[in-house]
This record gives sequence, structure tokens and C-alpha cells, in this order.
Amino acid sequence: MNLAAFETPMMKKEFDRLAARQPMDTLSMKRYELPTPPAGKMTDIQAWNECVDNSMAQLEHQRTRILNLELMLEYGGESWKVYNEVLVDMLNKVQTQLSEVKKDIQEVNWTRKNQQTQVGEKMKQLEGEWVGLVSKNYEIEQALLNMEAEYETLKKHHEKSTASVETKT
Repeated sequence: MNLAAFETPMMKKEFDRLAARQPMDTLSMKRYELPTPPAGKMTDIQAWNECVDNSMAQLEHQRTRILNLELMLEYGGESWKVYNEVLVDMLNKVQTQLSEVKKDIQEVNWTRKNQQTQVGEKMKQLEGEWVGLVSKNYEIEQALLNMEAEYETLKKHHEKSTASVETKT
């Protein structure tokens, strides 16, 4: 079984890191930082407005994440239960279909076996008849050969008789 066939490039990179016993990269917190304007633009109102806009966007992003977590805490468990129920129902339906297909296969196999058994008996009967007919043909051929041999013998005997009668006359 080739387990590497299921590895993604990211998984391979991580497995290589683990094999080399290297520590995991630390999480980058850069996106959560609220940088101030560069040293040369500390008095520039536009630079400070961009920083404030950036901090407001990050704050809104954090609010959205918190809201999503609260919604998941409130409704997530129930939706997983519903999802699991759907999966169980699907599993039951598929298992029912599987048992029906297995039953159908069993019936087809049983029917085939019966047909083959009946045909086997018929073939034995026909084979017996064939052997009888071949034997009869052989007997007829033998009788024919015997009759031909007897005919030749009688023919020779008749020719000899006819020749001896003619020589006497």
C-alpha cells in the first residue's frame, strides 16, 4: 500500500521537517500588529489616517471572528448533530440497498445454478443418446463391411462356378 500517494506537497514538507527534528515555525503575528507610520511620515495626517483605517479593518475582522465563534458555540453542536443524523440516514439507506443487491445477486446465482443443473441433466441424456447412435452407426458400418466381404466372397465363388461351368461346356 503506497501511503505517499495521498501526501500533498504541504504534508511532505511537514513530514520532512519532522524527520529532520526541526522546530515548528512560530506563528507570524505581523498581521495583528498595528504599525505606526514610517519615521519620515510621523507628522503626515494621511499616513496616520491609513494606520487608523488599517486598525479599524483589523478590529472589524476580530469582531467578525468573535461573532463566528459565538455562533458556532451556540448552533455548531446542533448542526453537527443534524449532519450526523443525515449521515446515519444515508448509511442506513445505502446498507439497505446493499442488502437488496446482495439478495438479488444470490437469487441470480441460484437461478443460474438451477438452470445449469437442469441443462447438465439434459446434456447427460443427450450424451447417452449420442453414444447409443454412434454405437449403432458403428454396428451398421461393421455389418456393412461384413456384407461387402461376404458379397465379394460370393461374387468370387460365383465367378469360379461360372468359369468352371463354361470350361466344362
